[in-house]
Amino acid sequence: MKQKNPRPVYLKNYEPPAFGVEQIDLRFELAEGRTRVIAHTRFRRNRATESDGRIVLDGRGLEPGYLRLNGEDVPDDRIERTEEQLIISGVPDSFELEVENFVFPGRNTSLEGLFKTGAHLCTQCEAEGFRKITYSLDRPDVMAPYSVTLIGDRERYPVLLSNGDRIGGGELADGRHWVRWKDPFRKPSYLFALVAGDLCCLEDKIVTMSGREVLLQIYVEEHNVHKCAHAMAALKQAMRWDEEKYGREYDLNTYMIVAADDFNMGAMENKGLNIFNSKFVLADPETATDRDYMDIETVIGHEYFHNWTGNRVTCRDWFQLTLKEGLTVFRDQEFSADMHSVALKRIDDVKIVRSRQFAEDIGPMAHPIQPHSYMEIQNFYTATVYVKGAEVIRMIKRLAGENGFRRGMDLYFATHDGEAVTTDDFLRAMEQGAGLDLKAFRRWFDQAGTPVLSISEEYDPETRCYALRGRQSCPPTPGQPDKKPFHIPIEVALLDGEGRELPLQLPDEDIGNQTRRLLELDEPERVFRFVHIDEKPVPSVLRGFTAPVKLDIERSEAELAFLMIYDTDPFSRWDAGQELALKILLRFVDTLKTNGKPELPADYVEAMRRMLTDAHNDPALTSRTLLLPLEDYTADRMDVIDIEPVCNAHRFVRSELASRLADDLRRVYNQHDSDRPYKFDAESCGRRALCNTCLSYLVQLKDEGPRIAFEQFQKSDNMTDQLGVLQALNQVRCPERDEALQVFYERWKEDPLVTDKWLAIHATAPFHDTVDRVRSLTSHAAFDVRNPNRVRSLLGRFGEANPVGFHRADGEGYRFIADRVIELNSINPQIAARLVSPLTAFRRHEPRRGALMRSELERVRAQEPLAKNVFEVVTKALD
Repeated sequence: MKQKNPRPVYLKNYEPPAFGVEQIDLRFELAEGRTRVIAHTRFRRNRATESDGRIVLDGRGLEPGYLRLNGEDVPDDRIERTEEQLIISGVPDSFELEVENFVFPGRNTSLEGLFKTGAHLCTQCEAEGFRKITYSLDRPDVMAPYSVTLIGDRERYPVLLSNGDRIGGGELADGRHWVRWKDPFRKPSYLFALVAGDLCCLEDKIVTMSGREVLLQIYVEEHNVHKCAHAMAALKQAMRWDEEKYGREYDLNTYMIVAADDFNMGAMENKGLNIFNSKFVLADPETATDRDYMDIETVIGHEYFHNWTGNRVTCRDWFQLTLKEGLTVFRDQEFSADMHSVALKRIDDVKIVRSRQFAEDIGPMAHPIQPHSYMEIQNFYTATVYVKGAEVIRMIKRLAGENGFRRGMDLYFATHDGEAVTTDDFLRAMEQGAGLDLKAFRRWFDQAGTPVLSISEEYDPETRCYALRGRQSCPPTPGQPDKKPFHIPIEVALLDGEGRELPLQLPDEDIGNQTRRLLELDEPERVFRFVHIDEKPVPSVLRGFTAPVKLDIERSEAELAFLMIYDTDPFSRWDAGQELALKILLRFVDTLKTNGKPELPADYVEAMRRMLTDAHNDPALTSRTLLLPLEDYTADRMDVIDIEPVCNAHRFVRSELASRLADDLRRVYNQHDSDRPYKFDAESCGRRALCNTCLSYLVQLKDEGPRIAFEQFQKSDNMTDQLGVLQALNQVRCPERDEALQVFYERWKEDPLVTDKWLAIHATAPFHDTVDRVRSLTSHAAFDVRNPNRVRSLLGRFGEANPVGFHRADGEGYRFIADRVIELNSINPQIAARLVSPLTAFRRHEPRRGALMRSELERVRAQEPLAKNVFEVVTKALD
């Protein structure tokens, strides 16, 4: 029988829940094979809804037991069960329901609900995993206090954790023990959590701004306790920062983090008991890179900040997801910037927006940060909701100013603490607190797509008037062919011939002593005129990336080289270098397609040389400026993607820069190479970053480069430098690459997080036969298709970050990924849906490759049964 197609859920159809929940008491008798769950819930009908005498509970994959209403067994003729629901007829307006059911964590490969990770049991309930634990009103606008009793074998599960504070525990005669937890704060079911296992704990304490002492605990396996110090330090920094920046204090007596090896997400902010993917907890210099240290700090902060933006104030429904995720990403970005460098953090964040979010906006799954419909909500945990959502919050802060934004946030928390709210509630708080009119700005929430901001300039030397004309447009996206104008804030400066910022005075102003102005474009077109400009300036536009738009401005390569060296805004210097590189790369793509011979412009080489050798430059900023845009980002600037000449153009530019800057690269590399012990601070991270960037170019120098790289590999005592060598050697075929990879694996094969790095190196090798190597690694002892980290490292990186291998001319890369999607469809649909995404861009590629990609998508769609996650992505791509 042909499978039923899932039906979409629409924001416009939202209705308040028929019942509220006053209290939930849960009892778990834990076992890997079969866990008994008893849920005792007090329900009360919401008077605002009509009564049909029924209650409809969510439940999926549960083995039912008894069902008692107000202490009496419910007759069978009042019970209806479907694959997704439990429906009870004839219920009063207020009642207590006790439900018994059984779940099977050992065979739960979806990693939603209650599942096994290693030798432990843990939960993942966001977005709709709680219904895989027990029958419930599994929706975010149903909030209740929870008490939880956990019972488990004392030897196998000595640690039993749940949300809130521990209020009791004891021994049982049969070798089991019990622990009771109580969370006094009302929360939705998606924030429920439990963990059971043999874990060790790193403890610390912090005194909050009101003088309360809070116990901090990080639970990991015993052999990983020594890798938790950085995570603990990051947690304490985040708690202090949130008090100082937003006046937000932690509210429970204990804050717990648990590291899980098998986890679909990065981490989960369950109230008081955060469950993390191990990669965002564990770090020491031997096994974690500088990037790992930074990511741990960011993710620790992100999940902690959710305590207020997501937990204390949660979202009414999943269409409001960006209200907690976009807002909290913005907060973690601010935190990380304050801990390190505002400029570098901005560059790193914008790279993610441009490489991941812009790509979503031109794909079949394009959606606003507040989607209008979905089939499977897990498919909308996207860069759009998260990072574009953060950019939208950043624009509001830019318009409101520091103090206005804080007033808006204070009002938001004060008004909605303990509530499930909407993006409109947030915007009203911002309008009232900051004194803004955000009516037009609301379109950033409702409209999909990346606006194109076109800037043209005019200068009249006689009137000394300089004008910038701004126009905006936005391409059609699925379901939204026509777009209304966005409200776009644009920071600008004008530079004279020496790189100095000019005073910017508008015609109606008496004095113009500001050198940086925030312009606002909230209509299709507008002209901004500046007076008393004595010479034609070089415009620096969209400084700090004040809006998530594509900037279209005619600037010569000479002007871009000038900005790359002289712009006073660090982000804009980096951005000018990226735009200059893109111009050259796209020109070379056309040259190579016609069998021409490209020639690297002398101005570009000289600008790169000056960035490399200027001792006054920040090494970390220099390292980022020297890196070319990713091949995929270059390809996205083409109307029709022909990936082969794109990759060849990148290879040519890297090789030419290595050859023409060889002496400078050697000198800077030697200056920043150091035998000093590893230290995670700005100076050390910048030095390592520049050293490894130089190495990524030097390795292009045939025999000399691989030799230098392998020497660094042999002497390196930290993972940042070791991985830097592997990433550099991975660009060329040479004996040093093969030997380094073998030595690396033999040394670290017992460490799963380091093994992930080894798998990712293999997956991203830019060779046509990489797909064959990746296929063979799926049978390697290091790979486990049931572990999301292994899948993301090998299969995900191959599909997303290896344009040469994935887009092999014969379609073997597409075929391989489609095979893995089909395999994962029945194991972990959430991961399968993410893995299939690279195939959905087939319409943008040249016809031959596009047809091969489409064919593989059709093969995936033909599978039955096809999980809802995968069905939605594949169907939207093909239809």
